[in-house]
Amino acid sequence: MLWIVYNLLFPIVFLFMLPKFISRMLKRGGYGQHFEQRIGHFGHGTKEKLREHRRIWVHAVSVGEIYVALRFIKAYREKHPAAHFALSTTTSTAHRIGCKEIDERDVLFYFPVDLPIIINKVLGIINPQRIVLMEGEFWPNLIRLADKRGIPISLVNGRMSEKSYKGYKKLRSLTADILRRIDPICVQGELDAKRMLGIGAPENQVHIMGTVKFDVAERDPAGEETARTLMRKIGVPEKAAVLLGGSTWPGEEDALCKIYKKLRTAFPELFLVLVPRHVERAPEVVQCLEKNGLSFVRRSETDGFRTLEKRPDVLFIDTTGELRNFYSVADIIFVGKSLCENGGQNPIEPAMYGKAVVVGPNMENFPAVMPVFLGRHALLQVADLRTLEQAVENLLNDPAQRTALGERAARAVEENRGAIERTVGLIGE
Repeated sequence: MLWIVYNLLFPIVFLFMLPKFISRMLKRGGYGQHFEQRIGHFGHGTKEKLREHRRIWVHAVSVGEIYVALRFIKAYREKHPAAHFALSTTTSTAHRIGCKEIDERDVLFYFPVDLPIIINKVLGIINPQRIVLMEGEFWPNLIRLADKRGIPISLVNGRMSEKSYKGYKKLRSLTADILRRIDPICVQGELDAKRMLGIGAPENQVHIMGTVKFDVAERDPAGEETARTLMRKIGVPEKAAVLLGGSTWPGEEDALCKIYKKLRTAFPELFLVLVPRHVERAPEVVQCLEKNGLSFVRRSETDGFRTLEKRPDVLFIDTTGELRNFYSVADIIFVGKSLCENGGQNPIEPAMYGKAVVVGPNMENFPAVMPVFLGRHALLQVADLRTLEQAVENLLNDPAQRTALGERAARAVEENRGAIERTVGLIGE
């Protein structure tokens, strides 16, 4: 009965939400290509390649999850060299990353709409050996119909926010039926495990593995050199202190601009780098910079130009996939979606570079990660804009504190690697 209700309600909710989805697609771009895959239609070449081998179907919804998925695929293939994969994603941004990173033996496609007729069609084409879901992608029809075909289903790097937990608890009869079909359920921390059990997961199927995001954090020497070269070209001296806002959301760019304007009087060499979470917000960020009277250079316009005679106030990174490279040239890093929004973005990558990391009060999406850093005094968490400004000023005044904070952060990352190998070992069994 639950499944009948779900399949009656899902098309209605989907149609209701469709205008919002279309608006987001138009803003972010890139959805037009291969859009037919969302209704289970593959071109002849893709369909034939999918049928060449039985594959492990890995699903990752967006950017953060696709990096975890790619790291999982790499680790799994190291232990099982003959494995082939079908990697699906939901967003065009993640799809672009997948196109760059995927192995030629594997197939990348857009995740289909979770309706029985479409899911059955896709399962028939792929005939996967196993389905591996990243973090929290519980698609009822995919899980039910795959289980009905005898296809094993696993969850990797599972997490559950408080908001999701409250919502799922209201549907416990449905979630319990879904979760019993997933084995193993590999979660990041004790709180995630407790929440999975709270919505009906069988206790013997839930395994605390740590977060794979510590393993995903890998340096890119070539990209780092590109970032250093660009900073020199726009006239930023090596001794300049660089404040970087990474994965910022609305309101956070303006906050950092105000902090920069106030502090540069005392620190004239201070330089600001802004990297919004969504590149389609570029016009909004430009408007913010102009409103604050700051000169700036856009990353998308820097290729090919000569060294600037006058250094701008701000470097605006309006490209995709370069954030981690610019972490390497920063001194103080603010991690976005934590001051003006809820949830937070990943603090592990900037910590890997041994940088002084500052986050706002709202880091709910990282319940297994934040205790690691806070327990080691490896980052600073501030309460509001005023305390953020104070933290940045204190770090600028005390280079030794910056260095010590960054060293503790880097050690925390190294000491917590290994979840991916443990997960692959469990699933491989």
